[in-house]
Amino acid sequence: MKRYRRNSRIGRTRKLIIGGVAIAIAGGAFAISTGVSSAGENCVGLDQALRQNLQFIAAQRSAPDALSDARIANRQAVVDLINQRRAVAGCTANVAVPGAAATTAPATKPPATRAPATKPPVTTAPAAPPAAGTGTGEVVCKGSTVTLSGEGGAPFASSGTFPLGTVLKVTNLDNNKSITVKVETTSGSCVLLNNAAFDQVREPGKFLIRRAVIERVK
Repeated sequence: MKRYRRNSRIGRTRKLIIGGVAIAIAGGAFAISTGVSSAGENCVGLDQALRQNLQFIAAQRSAPDALSDARIANRQAVVDLINQRRAVAGCTANVAVPGAAATTAPATKPPATRAPATKPPVTTAPAAPPAAGTGTGEVVCKGSTVTLSGEGGAPFASSGTFPLGTVLKVTNLDNNKSITVKVETTSGSCVLLNNAAFDQVREPGKFLIRRAVIERVK
């Protein structure tokens, strides 16, 4: 009888120990499972919060206003805090932000290279027009005066310097009148004009051209 009771007690003790161990194992398994599940939920929430804040910063940078800098600074502080909590929780997911291109600084255009300055073409002032009566032949008898030969007929010239048939152009610089005549007679001057030729270049009432240009045309 005593042996039976003792065996019965030992059996009950063994059952209690086995039951306790089973409960402990089950409880440990539940704790481990709950810990993993909790960590997963925390990472999902932290990742979502990080994504939302990064999206807000990207939107502010793509369409800034007067308060954008302050808003971005505040949200960046939140982002730093979330990243710290993610590190503690062991979150390793790479949080992708839609439209992340908006968060990057726009590519800066290379500075425009200016073409080397070209010097403006040197413009020379047009040459002064030649004095009246010049430009048609060689200037001869410089400084000579021109007067009348007293001969009549059509306009012609008389000269002791040029042979007969020479064509001369006489210009009166006082009135810019000129005449081209042929040497038809001989005289002792560089050139004399007959009455008809002299009348075309004279100044009224004057019988001498003091400022004359004489050119040999041919």
